[in-house]
Amino acid sequence: MTSNRTSNSLTRASQPQREGHTMSHRRASTALFALAAGLAMMVGTAVAGPSIAGAATTEPAVALATSPRATQPLTNLAHLNWLGAKVTPPVQARHTTYELAEQPSINVLWTYADPNPDPNADEPYKHVGGGKYDAATNTYGQGAYNADDISRAAVVYLRHWKLTGSITSRTAAYGMLRGLTYLQTVTGPNAGNVVLWMQPDGTLHPSADPVEQPDPSDSAASYWLARTAWALGEGYSAFKGVDPAFAGFLQTRMNLTVSALQRQVLVKYRTYQVVDGKSSPAWLVADGADASAEAVLGLSAYVQAGGTPASRTALAQLSEGIAGLASGDARTWPFGAVLPWSLSGSIWHGWGSQMPAALARASAVLGDQSLGKVALTDSAVFDPRMLTSGGADQALLPTQINQSQIAYGVDSRMQSELATAELGHNAGLRQLAGITAAWYFGANNSTKPAYDRATGRTVDGIEADGRVNRNAGAESTIHGLLSMLALDANPDVAAIARTAVITERIGTTTVQAEGAQLAGSAAVVTPSSTWTGESQFGGTGYVGLGDGGSATLSVPAGSSRLVLPVFDLQPGSTAVTTFRAGTQVLGVVRSGDTGAQGVSSTPGALLPVTLQATLPARATSITATTKASGGDVARLDALMIEPLVSRYVLNGDGDGHGTAVLRSASRAHESTSVVVPGTGTARVYAYDGSARLVSQGSSNASTVPVTVRAGGFTVVRR
Repeated sequence: MTSNRTSNSLTRASQPQREGHTMSHRRASTALFALAAGLAMMVGTAVAGPSIAGAATTEPAVALATSPRATQPLTNLAHLNWLGAKVTPPVQARHTTYELAEQPSINVLWTYADPNPDPNADEPYKHVGGGKYDAATNTYGQGAYNADDISRAAVVYLRHWKLTGSITSRTAAYGMLRGLTYLQTVTGPNAGNVVLWMQPDGTLHPSADPVEQPDPSDSAASYWLARTAWALGEGYSAFKGVDPAFAGFLQTRMNLTVSALQRQVLVKYRTYQVVDGKSSPAWLVADGADASAEAVLGLSAYVQAGGTPASRTALAQLSEGIAGLASGDARTWPFGAVLPWSLSGSIWHGWGSQMPAALARASAVLGDQSLGKVALTDSAVFDPRMLTSGGADQALLPTQINQSQIAYGVDSRMQSELATAELGHNAGLRQLAGITAAWYFGANNSTKPAYDRATGRTVDGIEADGRVNRNAGAESTIHGLLSMLALDANPDVAAIARTAVITERIGTTTVQAEGAQLAGSAAVVTPSSTWTGESQFGGTGYVGLGDGGSATLSVPAGSSRLVLPVFDLQPGSTAVTTFRAGTQVLGVVRSGDTGAQGVSSTPGALLPVTLQATLPARATSITATTKASGGDVARLDALMIEPLVSRYVLNGDGDGHGTAVLRSASRAHESTSVVVPGTGTARVYAYDGSARLVSQGSSNASTVPVTVRAGGFTVVRR
């Protein structure tokens, strides 16, 4: 569903500004949390649209898998079908659906699936709702079924139907769309909005325990409104040519959804809010590019299928707002990514990170190349860094505090890479999609497959230490299946994904400041909460460096590296901190380099600042020394150490294949070598920061020489 299926360091209590978005809806089951979202394009459907300027004109041939396992479909809908249910809801004001009088039962979906503790049970899993269960009333604190999962399940069935022609999936999509539209409020001041939860007997539950935001859940624009737009848009596109009557009903509901977006969100189009001195778009759903992206996915499908002029305007306006949260480059935070939350410049998260997919789809539909360029930078610059530094983590805050990973995050990145690749026919992005999807087959911290093709289950998450959450709820099932559908539609990508044993990963290293040797006016500060209101300190807090204070931090040896100190910058601060490795000055950070608080929840911003000089290869320590006046203190959280060339290498586990991706944070082309597992000739493809193929070659050696273009990436495939 939408939010914390599980919990972690970002608790609802510690992140109140985002609770209407990320933290409101799920019960705890391990130290992970899962949130919700959508995907990009209908799998297997090429998107016609403008090419990005400078796109590669020559695509490398990617060897297709020929083993029997690779020719069998990966998608198995059995577990998703088992999660489904039918309910006959009581009469409830302002809620109805297509032909309810003729078909009084609607299709819904259970929220969770936990392993059944009874070894003699007929089913290995059991259905579970959200919140505390009351056996006397057969109700849950939140509910049994929810709009978020129903909407995304509809997309799974729609895409499976379109990919395979399955009449069963067409029928299931029809049922899920009827159930989803029942949850939509059709009249009154909240018309177009959506009630999130439903109890087992079909009774709507607009005010959940714990409390959702918005409360009641149909009282404002929400993530579930955006996801409803996503399902309705793809639903209308699919049914338009085969069931005009049902498609007409979906169009009516989509238009109602667009009206709700206009009334509550787009009325603020091109108004901006100040966040730590920077202008941030004020016309995003729940202040989120992530939420808005889900609506854009549906609006794109709807507009392409002949939607209304109002829907086209809404698509363009939301897309413009999403693109407005892009920032950084290969050397500076957030490394070319579109940030998910307009009220913080210090957070990126894997879940719901399909902003590039949405922008790529909108670019094709609207003919707006500027949107595609933003999507391309996110996929071609940020994703290679993400892959070499650990994968689609739950949260960068901005350091890697929460390295738990879920299918929702992995799927969002893979779908974005595929969607962006369609714009310019970028084979490099398709290769990145395969490397990303390898997570499902064992390229994760557990080393075990996260998806089981025999049952169609995807685990609910994998911890940083490798522990696996064996629950298999709706959200993880849905996003796992969306990924499998994409892989079934793209066998070249699937071939790379099955190369899924991690043999080497060298990327970002974080060194917490609390472990430094302190001198002068310097002290470890342990705040009452590490959550700042818009991001989070690593470790126990930070080091406060007053005038004359210094901190010497040990860093691991390595090649030449970038150094990015993470500071809690404060407006007006006089603190200036100089960083040295031995006698070499690496750079200076001014703690006052941030603007007015504005609508941010707290003054200041916790941000990485890239130092001007690189850290020498043999350096093993860095010293920070501060000068300040008026009692000002520099707040040093950590150092992020970035290799100029990072790498991620996968093995095919005896099938003769191997894959490597190398990513550059350098200003110059870098030559290096990489050991690539497998047999036969290694093909080398070098791309620039726009995913444009600039050179290709081959090697029969086990250690393959490569060149990595400045700010670009290189893929080696054996």
